Amino acid sequence: QVLLVESGGGLVQPGGSLRLSCAASGLILGMYYISWYRQAPGKQRELVGSILGSNTTIYTDSVKGRFAISRGNGNNSVYLQMNSLKPEDTADYYCRAEHVIFGSVYWGQGTQVTVPS
Repeated sequence: QVLLVESGGGLVQPGGSLRLSCAASGLILGMYYISWYRQAPGKQRELVGSILGSNTTIYTDSVKGRFAISRGNGNNSVYLQMNSLKPEDTADYYCRAEHVIFGSVYWGQGTQVTVPS
């Protein structure tokens, strides 16, 4: 059974930092493109960023220079480091895994991030 589990969300003051984790079981994350998405209340889910290989990353403009995605060292996890958090970063954050060859897709259940205004 494939399982993606996000953790690390919570309440943080503006300007603060959080590190979200996406831990996988039942698949090897090294064979997948990993993306982080977020969905704010009343809004559509949007792409935050992706890691396409071991080090190739892309980010949406609103988080460039503040967020960073990385892969764990042999622990089958991917991280989203979020710095300089803003109230508009408040959302549920999800990790998504897409197999690099077969295209199969898996989602985690999400973790909530709240940055009060």
